[in-house]
Amino acid sequence: MLRITMKKISVLRSYVVYPSAKSTYRRLKAFSFTSNALANHEKYSTDSSENINLIVSKVKAGRTYNEVFHSLVQDQACNTIPISHNLVSQLLYRFKDDWKSALGVFKWAESHETYTPSSDSYETMLDILGKMKQMETMMSLLEQMNQHRLVTIGSIAKVMRRLCGAGKWEDAVIIFDELRKFGLEKNTESMNLLLDTLCKTSKVEQARKIFLELKSCIAPSAYTFNIFVHGWCKVNQVNEAHWTIQEMKVYGYNPSVISYSTIIESYCRNSNFNKAYELLDEMQAQNCPPNVVTFTTIMCYLKKNEEYYEALQIPEKMKLFGCKPDTLFYNALIHTLAKAGHVQEAVNVFEVEMASSGIFPDTSTFNSMIAMFCHHGLDQDAINVLKRMESSQLCRPDIQSFIPLLKMCFRKGKTDVLLGNLLDEMVNKHHISFDLDTYTLLIHGLCRVNKCDWAYGFFKEMIDKDIAPRYYTCALLVDELKQKYNYVAADHIEGYMKQMKSS
Repeated sequence: MLRITMKKISVLRSYVVYPSAKSTYRRLKAFSFTSNALANHEKYSTDSSENINLIVSKVKAGRTYNEVFHSLVQDQACNTIPISHNLVSQLLYRFKDDWKSALGVFKWAESHETYTPSSDSYETMLDILGKMKQMETMMSLLEQMNQHRLVTIGSIAKVMRRLCGAGKWEDAVIIFDELRKFGLEKNTESMNLLLDTLCKTSKVEQARKIFLELKSCIAPSAYTFNIFVHGWCKVNQVNEAHWTIQEMKVYGYNPSVISYSTIIESYCRNSNFNKAYELLDEMQAQNCPPNVVTFTTIMCYLKKNEEYYEALQIPEKMKLFGCKPDTLFYNALIHTLAKAGHVQEAVNVFEVEMASSGIFPDTSTFNSMIAMFCHHGLDQDAINVLKRMESSQLCRPDIQSFIPLLKMCFRKGKTDVLLGNLLDEMVNKHHISFDLDTYTLLIHGLCRVNKCDWAYGFFKEMIDKDIAPRYYTCALLVDELKQKYNYVAADHIEGYMKQMKSS
């Protein structure tokens, strides 16, 4: 048994789906935002964009991080660039899916006498390494942080979560045991961090055993019990979640809207909406009324079950409970209307209701509109929304902003100018790194339109970034390349496929 010791250790109306109704389309009107409103939202500065582009141009994917480091150190132009926390932050964001380039850039910045990495920069680098399963390098970097006394509870959180995500939950427990080595205390906050990390990776039984060992020395908080409510619901043991709420009361804590909403989500995930509605009534009776998150959750799961009529009654139910919508609720409502085929109503929410309620759109709001227009073949409307997001200064596009547009290019055969322009914007304008799903989409799409040489270029880029393609993707590309008599490229991929089978 694992041992831990303290010595080591205004929605105004509902939306009704009419099966025979056909939505009429109209062009989106331009948003206008006041300067005062913008002052309360993040602005994405274009400062240092030339410097960033210069550095990025010197980094070649596929190199070791030491090669990246030396290429930057030896470049005269790069070494005239003033290093700042903002510059490093933007570069790490640019290479967030390419750990070798990110670490090479980080080491290069660190080598400048006038620059000392902040805890935030270190933590971003830890997260990149952990995400790419470079655990030894991640732990070495943590030790380096410790030498500079820069380790925070946030650093530990990132390391624990990445270790658990890689199936190394025992190592996360060891980190907790050694907290004092990092100048941190074993207390309620750090205990909750460990328990939360374990529960989020479905190690609820292990978390429970650890809690039972620690509870006599570290007092639990209300959040401790909410962690277990979420954990038990995650592994579909709702009865245990209810027992946890009773245990919570024994310790003198009243269950919160978070406690109940977590159980409601579990019921909804299992399509048990009647139980969810019963718990809504119980919440009201317990003087713990549901909030906007509760109703957003119910609507999302009703939409997932394609129960659009019921989903679109949620705004009215929410109004009866006195809840006001927020951005996430409107995002869910727009997505539900889009799925139900009510494009015009979704546009009205986007253009009119959100503005009249004083709610600003975020990236997900714009993404939902782009996806909806692409799905309904309204290509120009989708592109217009992307342009509006780029100029709004409220948010910036992410990879999900472009995925529907890329799919639209392949679906409509626009794989020359438009596809090239979109990819150029993603990489050079917004510094978006491609992930496995994006590379898969591009390779498959290009193969379907007889552009396998271009697809092979993306395959090589994946390998250089240590992003392993799926076996089916490799097989498809090999077949296409052989039909084009490109046997050299096909042999390269087949060699990689043999390595995949043997590993």
